[in-house]
Amino acid sequence: MNKVRLAIVRQKYRPDGGAERFIARALEALDDSSLELNIITRDWQGEPRPDWHLHICNPKKWGRISRERGFAEAARACWQREQFDIVQSHERISGCDIFRAGDGVHRVWLAQRARIVSPFQRLLTQASAYHRYVMAAEEAMFRSPSLKKIICNSQMVKNDIMRCFQVPEEKFAVIYNAIDAQRFQPATREQRQQIREKLGLPEHARVFIYVGSGFERKGLKACIEALAPTDAHLLVIGQDKHQPRYAALAQRLNCTDRIHFAGVQHEVIPFYHAADSLMLPTLYDPFPNVILEAMACGLPVITSFTCGGAEFIVEGQQGFVCDALDVPALTHAANAIPLRTTDSRMGDAARERVLLCSPQQLANQLNALYQQVLRQP
Repeated sequence: MNKVRLAIVRQKYRPDGGAERFIARALEALDDSSLELNIITRDWQGEPRPDWHLHICNPKKWGRISRERGFAEAARACWQREQFDIVQSHERISGCDIFRAGDGVHRVWLAQRARIVSPFQRLLTQASAYHRYVMAAEEAMFRSPSLKKIICNSQMVKNDIMRCFQVPEEKFAVIYNAIDAQRFQPATREQRQQIREKLGLPEHARVFIYVGSGFERKGLKACIEALAPTDAHLLVIGQDKHQPRYAALAQRLNCTDRIHFAGVQHEVIPFYHAADSLMLPTLYDPFPNVILEAMACGLPVITSFTCGGAEFIVEGQQGFVCDALDVPALTHAANAIPLRTTDSRMGDAARERVLLCSPQQLANQLNALYQQVLRQP
């Protein structure tokens, strides 16, 4: 039996990236005997598995548009030359068989960002040749006759694409990311106490965790403003070149001693174990993996309507959902989160909700999708 030659297109392949973790978890559970995996990329970081075939496409670039257009042309030339059975792109490149919309819809993100930037910045965005290029590339891809299926990791993104591009519903497959619920588990009382002692967190304080780089998009400002009038602590995991602005905000709001910047962490589980809830009021996020990780660790989640993860939350059961910029609502939600050591029902419901998102379930859904695509002319 001939193997199905699957090509995954990802411009910069980082093993710790969200799209890459989606790919890795799926491929680990898929039957490797039936697939030949090819990665088309500009830059590979980390060690590939010996049975993965790398195709490096790294044309010269002179700026962001040149970088995007050059890689798109080189990747397309590669898959046309190799004649793969299925091309699954994680970049906005027309001509692929499957597109995974892991970054959502660019124009929707720009509309959300316009809510927090100055009028001058909005004008700059509207005049930006780069943003116009990305939106044009996105539209060309969604309208391409070659596109057979679109993988969305939330119903929100599916609705955004249908609304913006009038793509018929039969082209979509909503496939949620997978989580290893054996690895991400709730902390024992002893684990919680030990990590809190190590981090200098009070044993009986309510602690929220924020995980994500790109503080503006993921709502760190709203987190700090929401928690300032409470007695809760906030663990900030991630990095941003503008971090001093957020430290200054905490200082102005007199909560510096309760906002803890921990930087990038390669092992986040101990920090989840120190927390009582995840707070992520993101302006726009298709479905961040950190929500699945936190819920698997038994943490209720406070997030926004413009986050795909909100689909896993029933108000007051697994957490709370509100507008990303509604600071009073975020404060109200934070005050409704109990200490896990005194009442774990909300966190237990959060974990129960994500248990179906297993790597095997993801693999089964992808395998069924690939079979559909192979049957299409």
